Amino acid sequence: MPAEAINTKDYLGKNKRLVEELLNQYLPSEDEGPESLHTAMRYSVLAGGKRLRPILALAAYEYCHGDLNGQDLPIHYAMAALEMVHTYSLIHDDLPCMDDDDLRRGILTCHKKFGEAIAILAGDALHDIAFNLMAMTNSIQAVKELAQALGTKGMIGGQMADVEAEGKDITEKEITRIHQRKTGALIRCSVRIGAILANADQVLLDELTTFGGKIGFAFQIIDDILDIEGDQKLLGKNVGSDSKKEKATYPKVVGLKQAHSKADRLIQDAIAIFDDYDDNILKNLAQYIAQRKK
Repeated sequence: MPAEAINTKDYLGKNKRLVEELLNQYLPSEDEGPESLHTAMRYSVLAGGKRLRPILALAAYEYCHGDLNGQDLPIHYAMAALEMVHTYSLIHDDLPCMDDDDLRRGILTCHKKFGEAIAILAGDALHDIAFNLMAMTNSIQAVKELAQALGTKGMIGGQMADVEAEGKDITEKEITRIHQRKTGALIRCSVRIGAILANADQVLLDELTTFGGKIGFAFQIIDDILDIEGDQKLLGKNVGSDSKKEKATYPKVVGLKQAHSKADRLIQDAIAIFDDYDDNILKNLAQYIAQRKK
């Protein structure tokens, strides 16, 4: 598709539908045992959402001229895997022992609907299916990318640091490190996996890694801001919960005005990585992150 023909809203809508189709295809059926577990998994995964991580992977794949001819492509397995591990992280994040949230994507959280034990197992099972799908890409590097993004130096390590920072005064350097791991690692990984599966050269992969890191960090800062200024109906979750739980957030550390400024700067720096003057979908998705209300 020529750059000038890209419409971000249409691109997001079309590929969100693709992600939904892939998830529906690769998730176990509710009629297949254990039925209660598979029902909980499908409930959480198919509850909606932006599907941003798989769409970023696809956009990077397309930007790097990956082949889209055929069915059940490696990028399709990766897209479904990325959304499943994201949902697994949300299910576990919402548990009473973590953030203790009642709403996610406008509906009851998994543990509120099915109980804590099933919620924990649903998250575990999604993690398992995701790696099975990623293995089906036949890319060892892609599997390693996902494992590293989720591990103690990535999302799980960031979540641990987030838990330990509750109720404490921390520095901007510390909150930056938390956000870059807790949220940024999986977003950066999504961009990298798309590029890897398209056989991008190292120079291009490095550029997209920087791009993914900047938009991933910006995404979490904006998430922090929306917890203060956002519309609960649009967000599909309770607002103000970070403050009530004394969570470490970027606005809490540096102030709301500086948080807005930092997010804007990160997005502009991400867009500036591309030296062409025409639009491309990665630039447009960065702008979408900057303007999101949910």
